[in-house]
Amino acid sequence: MAAETLVYMTAFILPLDDPFAVDPERVGPKAANLAALTQAGLPTPGGFALTADAYRHQLHQLGIEDLLQQYNEADLPASRRISIQIRLALYERPIAPGILEPLLLAWHKQREKTPLGVVRSSALIEDRKGANFAGQFESFLGLSDETEFLTAVRACWAALWTSHARRYMDNHGLSPADTAMGVLIQPLVSARVSGGGLSETAEGQMLISATWGLGSAIAQGEVVPDRIVLSKTGFLRAIEAGRKGHRDTCEHGVAAPQLVPDNLVSEPCLSAGEAVTLGRLMRKCEQLAGGAVEIEWAMDEGGFRLLQSRPLHMEPAIVPDQIWLQHPGLNGHPAGIGWGSGRAVVVNCECELSRVAPGDVLVTRVAGPALSHILPRVSGVVAELGGSTSHLASLARERGIPMVLGVLDATRKIPDGAQCAVDGVAGIVRWLR
Repeated sequence: MAAETLVYMTAFILPLDDPFAVDPERVGPKAANLAALTQAGLPTPGGFALTADAYRHQLHQLGIEDLLQQYNEADLPASRRISIQIRLALYERPIAPGILEPLLLAWHKQREKTPLGVVRSSALIEDRKGANFAGQFESFLGLSDETEFLTAVRACWAALWTSHARRYMDNHGLSPADTAMGVLIQPLVSARVSGGGLSETAEGQMLISATWGLGSAIAQGEVVPDRIVLSKTGFLRAIEAGRKGHRDTCEHGVAAPQLVPDNLVSEPCLSAGEAVTLGRLMRKCEQLAGGAVEIEWAMDEGGFRLLQSRPLHMEPAIVPDQIWLQHPGLNGHPAGIGWGSGRAVVVNCECELSRVAPGDVLVTRVAGPALSHILPRVSGVVAELGGSTSHLASLARERGIPMVLGVLDATRKIPDGAQCAVDGVAGIVRWLR
């Protein structure tokens, strides 16, 4: 049997151009959405999916299916112990031969064209209405070595059982024992510029975030990206340069931050023409999905590549109390939803998060996806770094929590303990003096 035929016939490997790869129950919505873009002729990196059946087969081969049955009936301490057992088994024990052979065949075939690869989780329960799981699972960039590639696959499987993923699931009435994990494997895009986009904002426009290098700096809320606004018909309205002090790069198989030259820190990453072109691609994603979408993208020497497209769901905006409009404030990037007020709690370290009480407004420097567990108890979030398409902004939109990011000197200017109001639509935070 030819190697190419073997790749297509296995139940565990589906190239993204295979008609079956658009089934979210086989590969997870993340991979299925990307397969739909690929098959519609939109520019993507391509790649293949390791199916949810592979995850189930691995659990069966490890002999730990009984732990899944015990998990849902266990109390909290027992469920933690079970999740650790499952995670360790997925990390430490060999991948079943029936998965390993076609997986390595597909991996090496992909590397013939592009030496470096990307491995991303694609859980069956993510990228759905009310539970998008942005930043809650795993992504690995710049992989070349076979051993590190297989470790990344194991880590994606095990990501379903991490403490923060389980906490997120608990908040949404979900259980890792009732679902499965697919894995998306693609060539690495040698990105000059990357970012995200919203095909619809609260003001009825389109929004693009952009930064130099790989998009992980935006996703993790580590830079203030450029903010580009277009009309729904694709007319460019504004390009607001961000503060992009570093860029994530991937050279020789190692992903690392790199300082951006001073002349590029506040220089827009995209020209007006490039922004309009990306806007057209975003509208095509929206048409294909049948509704508003949130995208991730990258641009290399060959042009734009779409890395992700997921449904965009936002709670309706709340009209602010007029009294707040009389007070001065700071501007930033709106997450695009809601209005909230409460006591400002300025946090400079994660160890201080215990100070945040229900109804408070969290004011911090970096708002990364690791803070997702605090969203259910705050009335708003303000951060000095980040942009409207960061992972935490996506999670805030999902929950209807107002958030303003990229607010210069927020932790220094907003008094700890002051009454504070966050306008997540206009991108303004105000406080009482």
